[in-house]
Amino acid sequence: MSERAGSGAPTGASSSRALRQPALKRLAAIALLACCLGVGWWLGQRSGDRPGPAHRQLHQQVQAEVNLLQGRLASGAATAGDRQRLLSLLLGLDRQGEAIALLEQMADQEPGRWPLRLLLADLRRNANDRSGAERELRQILNQDPRQIEALQRMALLQLEQGRGQEARAQLQALLTQARKPSLQPQALAIGLLLADLMQRQGDLQAAAQLHQQLSRDVPADARPWLALALVRQQQGNPQAAQQALVQARSRLGGQGADRLDQVAVSWGLAGLRGPSGAPTPSAGPGPAAHSGP
Repeated sequence: MSERAGSGAPTGASSSRALRQPALKRLAAIALLACCLGVGWWLGQRSGDRPGPAHRQLHQQVQAEVNLLQGRLASGAATAGDRQRLLSLLLGLDRQGEAIALLEQMADQEPGRWPLRLLLADLRRNANDRSGAERELRQILNQDPRQIEALQRMALLQLEQGRGQEARAQLQALLTQARKPSLQPQALAIGLLLADLMQRQGDLQAAAQLHQQLSRDVPADARPWLALALVRQQQGNPQAAQQALVQARSRLGGQGADRLDQVAVSWGLAGLRGPSGAPTPSAGPGPAAHSGP
């Protein structure tokens, strides 16, 4: 459920909204969604105005293309590009029922292309078909139990249905597996996701402790410190939040560090640099980095 968990680069405070705003990180899925959202936004902007000749002409052109593509699909002549284009147009026209039906066919024909199944889960959830969305996600997780985008959405569904403890237990089990016999690459992503869930449940102390553990597991990564800073800020402890941000800044460079300075200012915290431009010494890298603020 965490963007930060699935991304290779720190995302700062935005990582705390991973459960609310999941994003596909694979290029194919991004391209597909960008096309869908682009069409939908454009038509939505136009529909807010009084329909004029240009708008009606556009709608007629889009509908004609939809009819053409649906004809190709019905005759068995549609290419993969035709199906993807049709899907984008149906979503742009807010014809979700038809989009779901088409996406089901596409996902069944390409079972290895999990972003299609992920998008199908999103559409079902948007249509208030949570059981259907969960079914799609389980198909992904049956093939890869640690697929982070699917885990994000599954935890969100469970949380929405009052099954937060179930989601927490499942993620805890996955984290335990990913840390034994040695730390595996997925451990950090799963751990950040679990900590985010704890935070949403109001268990800030458990979330902070897990972030500190993750910072010891992967000492060069800034993300556990960024997330810890957010928890400390939520706990009303600005000094500890600043210390965590200093630790995160020491692991970033260039523009990333500069953006982090802006985050500190937006939170009403003191600057993260000393007079020389170096991180303030109160919580610089070293043994303190492993003790946690």
